[in-house]
Amino acid sequence: MATSTTKPAFKNICVYCGSSPGTDDRYVAEATQLGGLIANADMGLIYGGGDRGLMGAVARGVLAGGGKVTGIIPTFLIKREQEHGADELAGADMIEVPDMHTRKRMMFDRADAFVALPGGIGTLEELVEILTWSQLGQHDKPMVLLNSGGFWTPYSELMDHMEGAGFLHSPHRARPLMSDTVEGIIPALQAA
Repeated sequence: MATSTTKPAFKNICVYCGSSPGTDDRYVAEATQLGGLIANADMGLIYGGGDRGLMGAVARGVLAGGGKVTGIIPTFLIKREQEHGADELAGADMIEVPDMHTRKRMMFDRADAFVALPGGIGTLEELVEILTWSQLGQHDKPMVLLNSGGFWTPYSELMDHMEGAGFLHSPHRARPLMSDTVEGIIPALQAA
């Protein structure tokens, strides 16, 4: 595995992302690229354990770069999110858990930082939970959203709307950093 010239402040990055590839080819390409950058920075990937969509792309990117991958997947999702079986992600450490709550808690406990790529309701739910825990003072781990093509701009606008309506307060606002490029993610995490 290639080594970076700067030692990361953390060992493992949890990546939240879609189990689908999305409608723009850039999503898969950027997930794969992020995986390579994680491996190159000598960091491990913590993720949801699927081999499909962006989840599979980021895991394959880390493995191709010689990095460490830990997937955490509930039993009931194995058939849905692991289309190709264990061979697709040979070399990854897969942990089977009983339910989503255990999955999310284990991902949180093993991660030193969080990244959200494009995704759907599951990705949004994971992100909002981590932000809520931060707002409530349960952690201070850095978070970055890949805002490629403005994907997360509507989320940011919703947070602005909540704040303007008096439901989200500035001193407690757990607003993640945004990066418009994959290359900007790790430096943003390290600077946080």
